Amino acid sequence: MFSKSNLSYFKNDIPSGLVVSLVALPLCFGIAQGSEAEPFAGIIAGFIGGIIVTIFSGSKFGVSGPAAGLITIVVAAITDLGYEGFLLALVLSGIIQFLMGLFRLGIVGYFIPTSVIHGMLASIGITLILKQIPHALGDDNDIIGDMAFRQIDGENTFSEILYSLQHLTLGAIFIFIISMGILLLWEVPKIKNYPKLKLFPVPLLVVGVGALMNQLFILVGGSFAEMTVLEQAHLIDLPDGLSDGNYMDLLVTPDFSFFANKNVYIHAITLALVGSIASLLCLEATDKLDPEKNITPTNRELKAQGIGNFISGLLGGLPVAMVIIRSSANINAHAKTKLSSFYHGLFLIASVFIFPEILETIPLASLAAILILIGIKLVKINEIIRQFRTKWENGLVIVVTIFAVLLTDLLIGVGIGFVLSMFFLLRTSYELAFISHVDEKNNKTVISFAQIVSFLNKGALMTTLQNIPYGSEVKISAKKCHTMSKEIQEVIKNFRDINSKNKDIKLTLIGFEKFFTEE
Repeated sequence: MFSKSNLSYFKNDIPSGLVVSLVALPLCFGIAQGSEAEPFAGIIAGFIGGIIVTIFSGSKFGVSGPAAGLITIVVAAITDLGYEGFLLALVLSGIIQFLMGLFRLGIVGYFIPTSVIHGMLASIGITLILKQIPHALGDDNDIIGDMAFRQIDGENTFSEILYSLQHLTLGAIFIFIISMGILLLWEVPKIKNYPKLKLFPVPLLVVGVGALMNQLFILVGGSFAEMTVLEQAHLIDLPDGLSDGNYMDLLVTPDFSFFANKNVYIHAITLALVGSIASLLCLEATDKLDPEKNITPTNRELKAQGIGNFISGLLGGLPVAMVIIRSSANINAHAKTKLSSFYHGLFLIASVFIFPEILETIPLASLAAILILIGIKLVKINEIIRQFRTKWENGLVIVVTIFAVLLTDLLIGVGIGFVLSMFFLLRTSYELAFISHVDEKNNKTVISFAQIVSFLNKGALMTTLQNIPYGSEVKISAKKCHTMSKEIQEVIKNFRDINSKNKDIKLTLIGFEKFFTEE
């Protein structure tokens, strides 16, 4: 990882790491808050995801850390076991994940349909945009890392937006507009490609301008200040333990007495399975976004995530998984090597320990602008249209996945999209396993099997054979077929030995010797 070739890109990777750390910081605290854990647990997970997982991962641009998709599972484990018991479950889940990678179970990541991945990326982008609107308007009651439709505070994605429209904060709106203006200006090719500005991390400028604007509101004073100055609820708010430097008091370790509690193993398996699925989904999505189109080894990634969760559990952190928001931010920031993720971990821990007072001046409205732009870049309208034009089933899978994620959460939504994709795949397999050509004039039928004919095609084949008229001449070819299920073989044999004779059919079988060897 620290090779000369990688280190030579430090001018790209350091700014990228800084950008990702700015995005990751509020997410770490927000996810910890939503998980009913100590805020410091989110920082531990972010640090481990950036440092430890990156060292062992094979992903060039993937960034790991606490994941919003695991919040409900973490809450259930903490409620059942207490926080120390949950940490033991997390340690065990890391071991399970490592074993999953060792036994090469990561291969399932390669079977996720492309249409589902496109739908997932678009849905994350749309969700990210919708979730940040309240923060842009100055309504910061919900946690910034919450991505589920039904929120912890009882609201949902859309009702929260309606609520925020009734509780506007003028200062937050001003800061958001200026922040978004700067970000969009940086997207103009002449500015974006200007040599001296090309490597400058514009998100750093955005949060700096946002913090200075709020200080300016304070300096102006009077009635204008009353309308515009942001309260601490509208800024990054670090926990007291971080602000006063009592870091060691925030560390929690697992309670190993829970080894005797069977529930700890149930939660460990759940964390391992769900965390692995989430990481593999994001890994596949990150490879899709990768401009270099690298293919990341899935088994290695499971082992890396397992090591990360094992250490996070020992140190009192939250579960770690690869996260698409951080990964896409890394790619958009023009990272060149995996060191950008490593630097993000260093920046994350350093900023909390060294510059807590500065961090607490950053408006959430500025961060909302950064996250909204990331969301916009994830929603590739042209790709969705192209998928519809190429094959309408793929387009439908994308749209269904988008709405399913928006109205549920990431894993459930992707699961629904996957089921629909499998339905279309099975239907295609059902239809294309063989081709039947009927010459009604000469009363001839030719049936040609494809390379693979499975039990799924039994019904279609039986229907075709039943509809062949009396006295026909029938030719069935299996010359191209190399895999034929026993069910299909049985149908052919019954047709050969019984049905064809009852209907006075002249039958010719070609290429079936390799399947009827027992005769």
